[in-house]
Amino acid sequence: MESEIIWNSKAIKKEIEIFPGQINSSSAVQLVGWKNPKSEAVLTGDLASISETIDLAKEVNKLGRFDAVIHNAAVGYRESRKIMTIDGLPHVFAINSLSPYILTALIEKPKRLIYMSSGLHRDGDSSLNDLFWEQRNWNGFQAYADSKLHNVLLAFAIAGKWKDVASNALEPGWVATKMGGAGAPDSLADAPVTQVWLASSMDNDALKSGGYYYHKKPQTVHPDARNTDIQEMFINKCAEISGIALPE
Repeated sequence: MESEIIWNSKAIKKEIEIFPGQINSSSAVQLVGWKNPKSEAVLTGDLASISETIDLAKEVNKLGRFDAVIHNAAVGYRESRKIMTIDGLPHVFAINSLSPYILTALIEKPKRLIYMSSGLHRDGDSSLNDLFWEQRNWNGFQAYADSKLHNVLLAFAIAGKWKDVASNALEPGWVATKMGGAGAPDSLADAPVTQVWLASSMDNDALKSGGYYYHKKPQTVHPDARNTDIQEMFINKCAEISGIALPE
């Protein structure tokens, strides 16, 4: 699982490492300290749990307002069976789709929001008819693709609603991480460049809202990703499931 990343105006990185059931808080602190010794704070929580995600947002808000939040936490496409969370939700949906919504709704609005998607979002199901996989046979690849489309829908919905926040999505490429696998062909060194650019650059393009990028270049998206009715449907479903309304 990847981590949530928060930046402040002094470019000191604050990371939220999420390893549900795999690593304790002290180990997470050690890991982040090794990865980035300039990290000012480390918060841990299980994004598969609605209540823990809510608590995590509260802890983030205690640190003050941030310039940028990168919603990067996710699980991959290799889940061979449907894993259910404590809230009765599919694991992939809870972490990849619902938790970014909850954190977006509850964390004090930053200046910039960045949502990590994937080129696979173009294979996502935009009907939003079966988010819990009750009607379909489980397919981990499709569940992941659906969740990455949800990330784009959320990014674009926020761009339309919050005019004082630059909200964008991106695909880092298929890179050789634990999620991507050793055979992934894209550059690992280039993978973080776009999200850092969107979080910190003063380039005009980086300050725009409602974009979708790969290696800092605009890319085409799922044909329904810019449909405001579908965006609103996703927001409403997340609000209903979580019990948390998106602030105006």
